Amino acid sequence: MKKLAVAMISLAVMASTAAMAQDKWPSKTIKLIVPYAPGGYTDLTARITARFLEKDLGQTVVVENKAGAGGIVGTDIVAKSPPDGYTFCVCSVGAVSVAPVAQSVQYNPLKDLAPISIVSTIPQTVIINPKLPIKTIPELIAYAKANPGKLTYGSSGAGGLMHYSVQLFDTRTGTRMVHVPFKGGAPATAAVVAGEVDLSFTNMTDALPQMEAGTVRGIAVTSSARSPFTPDLPTVEETGVRDFSVESWNGIIAPPGTPKPIIDRMSAALKKMSEDPEVKEALAKIGASPVFTTPEQYQAAIAKEVGQWTDLMKEIKDKKN
Repeated sequence: MKKLAVAMISLAVMASTAAMAQDKWPSKTIKLIVPYAPGGYTDLTARITARFLEKDLGQTVVVENKAGAGGIVGTDIVAKSPPDGYTFCVCSVGAVSVAPVAQSVQYNPLKDLAPISIVSTIPQTVIINPKLPIKTIPELIAYAKANPGKLTYGSSGAGGLMHYSVQLFDTRTGTRMVHVPFKGGAPATAAVVAGEVDLSFTNMTDALPQMEAGTVRGIAVTSSARSPFTPDLPTVEETGVRDFSVESWNGIIAPPGTPKPIIDRMSAALKKMSEDPEVKEALAKIGASPVFTTPEQYQAAIAKEVGQWTDLMKEIKDKKN
């Protein structure tokens, strides 16, 4: 009986300590893991988010880049981090909704991640090295078919959204282009500028400054509607490619088991962030739009995407075989 009483007291003390820790959260530096190289869409979104959260939460927020495998490495780090409210992922659709159904990863996106809110969305832009005689999607298709296996495309890494956007494009159009993976969207875009690869389906953030400088040629966007940042660029679907719509998002995700009070406090901060004029202006400069979702809405969105990409992966593999 004495042992039972001691155990019960210990449990009560532990529960009380945990509750006090949650009440005082955050009491130390918060870490945002970016699963990509510095300078790209996710990295810039993370730094905008960090600045806002520092003001709202009253605590230092640092950004750490953990690039590799199209975002899988950094996402996996967060999935395995302590659920204490001091490590979060600025995740993206590729590593969360696409890679787990395309290849073997060490986390289940529906069980091993705790989504809090999507914070921004952005279309991809089809960019071409200007030395190539390609100015439209029909010209890209014709060139690729006339030169099978010769056109190269850069991505943020094998298994990421940039990679499988082109795989889907190949499936829809009957083309065959060669994949060259990098550690983020920014390096992939730089490779198009340098002529190391011929093209990329890259995030608007990385495409805009290069398009304005004339170092790449933008020929289309991958979203279902034209982007307000590039209103003259048609969507891929507009050019005649059926059933092709791809859009990227960034969202804040916690390790599984993170206490609900911490999730709720972070969710409240991100809701305010989505309405903040300075944040809206900062995201607009990188071609992104602010978004807020509840944890439940975010979880449902991931589940829907996993289902969609499962079907698309089967279609892609069937076309290859």
